[in-house]
Amino acid sequence: MLLGLVAPTGGSAAVLGRAAGDRATRARIGFLPEHFRFYDWLTPAELLRVHGRLYGMSDRLLGERIPLLLETVGLTAHRDKQLRKFSKGMLQRVGLAQALLNDPEVVFLDEPTSGLDPVGRKLVRDIINQQRERGTTVFLNSHLLSEVEVTCDRVAFISAGAVIEIHDLSSSPEQRTTVLLRARGLTQEILNGLPGRTSCLRAEGEEFALSTDSMNDGPKVLRYLIERGVDVFEFAPRKVSLEDRFLEILGKDQGL
Repeated sequence: MLLGLVAPTGGSAAVLGRAAGDRATRARIGFLPEHFRFYDWLTPAELLRVHGRLYGMSDRLLGERIPLLLETVGLTAHRDKQLRKFSKGMLQRVGLAQALLNDPEVVFLDEPTSGLDPVGRKLVRDIINQQRERGTTVFLNSHLLSEVEVTCDRVAFISAGAVIEIHDLSSSPEQRTTVLLRARGLTQEILNGLPGRTSCLRAEGEEFALSTDSMNDGPKVLRYLIERGVDVFEFAPRKVSLEDRFLEILGKDQGL
């Protein structure tokens, strides 16, 4: 919808200050869909030249951009090989080069690391970081939450078309924290009185998992337990991963 490829059922959106789908604005946007189909009889250089002409880029500019991008995605040695001979991971790299061809201000990447090995995934992360450093906004959609966690500044969980929760990953000290606790004498009454926005996620015998708003709340919770006579054998805070948070708010049977 933001690219103007699908009509919304209601509401409105703006991209780069113009209505979503505006033709002139789309020339300032890069896009890599999850399921792309390239003309497989072309070489990477030929494919990029076709897309560059669609953008209205000059031959001089394409002569500069194409070698640079092929080098960036690690395909210089394969620039004259037909795409039909490429692996899925190599095609993914070509697609990424295509998305960056017009030096975009906003880039939409849909599952950009799909089919890539660990080296390829790191290359994509490095390219995304380079784009961010030069001021480009990267809009990333992915089910690989570990990749999202090390790449993105802000994350939105979406279910059935609605944004359920937004995380600002740049404010790491305030990220929600899980405390793995092993204790004796911890009653339900004490659990109900946990300080701040701390709650019990799981209780199995003498082992508990607590959820709190910040790593800084740990000492307060620990003092509270000791003051009430709880014997604490283990108290291990750890940041909640995106995968943990996803399962917590959407459940194991839900999809993004």
